[in-house]
Amino acid sequence: MHWRVGTITARIRSWDDAVEYAVTLPPASGLPDSVRAVGYRSIVGDLLAGDRVLLNASALSRALGTGGYAFIVAAPDRLPPDPPSGPGHIVKARYTPLQQMLLAVDEQESAHHTAMTTGPAASGDLAGMPVIVADLHSALAPIVCGVRSLRSDLRVVYVMTDGGALPIAFSRAVSALRAAGWIAATVTAGQAFGGDHEAVTLHSGLLAARWVLDADLCVVIQGPGNVGTGTAYGFSGVAVGEALNAVDVLGGRGVGALRISAADPRPRHQGISHHSRTAYGRILLGGATLVVPALDGPFGDLVRDQAHALASTARGRLDLAAEPVEGLDDALAASPTPLSSMGRGLSEDREYFLAQAAAGRYAARLPAATVRVT
Repeated sequence: MHWRVGTITARIRSWDDAVEYAVTLPPASGLPDSVRAVGYRSIVGDLLAGDRVLLNASALSRALGTGGYAFIVAAPDRLPPDPPSGPGHIVKARYTPLQQMLLAVDEQESAHHTAMTTGPAASGDLAGMPVIVADLHSALAPIVCGVRSLRSDLRVVYVMTDGGALPIAFSRAVSALRAAGWIAATVTAGQAFGGDHEAVTLHSGLLAARWVLDADLCVVIQGPGNVGTGTAYGFSGVAVGEALNAVDVLGGRGVGALRISAADPRPRHQGISHHSRTAYGRILLGGATLVVPALDGPFGDLVRDQAHALASTARGRLDLAAEPVEGLDDALAASPTPLSSMGRGLSEDREYFLAQAAAGRYAARLPAATVRVT
């Protein structure tokens, strides 16, 4: 663990619960003299210039993909007040020094406990609600762009899983989509925390999205910070297959967004990424629909051929749905948050973003997304 003690010199910006600070470090720290650090108000409070802070600089020191941040663990001389006592006994980030005690939508003290223990939620029935899954957090905004290109009136709920960042506040995309009214509500499932509602599992999070938050359509993606190792199963996006299994078990309409790229230099990610091929082809055991963007030219032919090969060898039941991409460039251009994936923007990896938007537009056509069940 790379612990460092520094001093806040300025507040740079903030979004929701997160604040970005400029922090100076002493000489010979092994890091630059000034670094950017994120502190969460709910954990460390509001900090001021001159405050001394303890940083976790592990990812920063290794130049990992956290946006170039250190994270503030505490300001020893300005500890926040204890939170008010209240209902809730579900601990997230369990048994770490920064564990949080929160009220989950599915626990006994929740005002929604009755809704979660009676009727369709109790029987585990999503009543055909469409659920779009993707493995990279960067897919969230383009998926919602695709939904809104056809139906801007649908209530879209985002369920964040715990494969990446645990605090949902780290995501500036979620903040911008919420502020624009493009996402109606959020649920943080598993060890993830900070959503409008907490859920103990993905299953209860999906049921809460449908029967507590009245979602027409749900999007399930991990938080920022995908983990990969270059091995067949050692990547956090493998959970996409498990998410679709949950949707199938609960009677939802599972829709898979394909991770594709014409720009990624790594052969395993060209065309349909090996991440999608593994998650949808080997982990998924139930049924789902994969949306294949109808792209032109040799790259479009490659993606279609790969999709058919994937469907023909998958362990689960995969249907393929070709979705035209006409009009989606304009939809993506209207995103309220910048589009970026693996360091590439819309103009640099257009096919990736079109694939996500195509999945969103396809799901917006499904019956349960057009007639709300109450």
